[in-house]
Amino acid sequence: MTINNVGVSFAWILFFAVSALAQSAQEPASGNPPPNNPLKIAQLKWYAGNTTTAFSVGSEPYSIAFDGANMWVADFGDGTVTKLRANDGTKLGTFTIGRGTEPFGVTFDGANIWVSNVGTGTVNKLQASTGKILGTFPVGTPTDPPGWMAFDGENLWVPYANSVAKLRASDGKSLGTFAVGNSPTAAAFDGSSVWVTNTGDGTVSKMRPSDGTILGTFPVGSRPTGLAFDGANIWVANRDSGTVSKLRASDGSTLGTFNIGDEPYAIAFDGTHIWVTNSIVTELRASDGTVLNIFNIPRTNASGVAFDGANIWIGGLNDGEVHKF
Repeated sequence: MTINNVGVSFAWILFFAVSALAQSAQEPASGNPPPNNPLKIAQLKWYAGNTTTAFSVGSEPYSIAFDGANMWVADFGDGTVTKLRANDGTKLGTFTIGRGTEPFGVTFDGANIWVSNVGTGTVNKLQASTGKILGTFPVGTPTDPPGWMAFDGENLWVPYANSVAKLRASDGKSLGTFAVGNSPTAAAFDGSSVWVTNTGDGTVSKMRPSDGTILGTFPVGSRPTGLAFDGANIWVANRDSGTVSKLRASDGSTLGTFNIGDEPYAIAFDGTHIWVTNSIVTELRASDGTVLNIFNIPRTNASGVAFDGANIWIGGLNDGEVHKF
């Protein structure tokens, strides 16, 4: 009985204390605003803030790649490539490709970094551990330069002009050049096929890696640029349409077209969400294309995007920085 009475008394004390607190929240002292209501505080919804951590790289960072431990950034304006440690952004090296090379795309092949150079129509192979240049291979010309590349487990696929070049990763040897659509810009590998955005004609091409055979050409939006694979589907940033297209990788069927506006450019998948860059950064839910967040990076346009297994990295085209979300 004693214990029960104590419990009942405590319950009444707690009731009166909560009542008094709620009453005090509604009845401010003379001339003072009411204190915060704890019940309202408990019901607050928290949203992702538009804040990032930024790290200095070279001028005009156009693309980013992750090598399993580090981020590699193509510094278009400086003719360099910057290597940053992913966990804390420490700069581990800046490697010179050459004056006027204009590094644009950067891709990791499991051991080495590949860089496509708009200014010279070449592709460089760099040793990931040291940044040493292991080879320089002609692909395209400054008039029809190489774009963003893809690695299929054995070979590099490099879009340029109206074609895609296949380079053997071990030594850079050309294994073939295959016609696609007009002005291909970016390539991606889905585990069985290579996909290419044809910027000039509003389509994407699906290719068989063994022999470059075109397995399908599928309409998307105007001026498709970046593309990404989410494990089942291909996502395409349609720059002039202000949209993102979602295509089923198995057959190219369009599963959705999502408006995000403002010239979507590069695109990446983080395991759950799709990230798209333009002058801002848009995060979409991969399952249905719902826009979840819009982030602004002050004083710059967002360019390349990459996922490091934990964080999203965005190139700041105008500020010479990369931003870690």
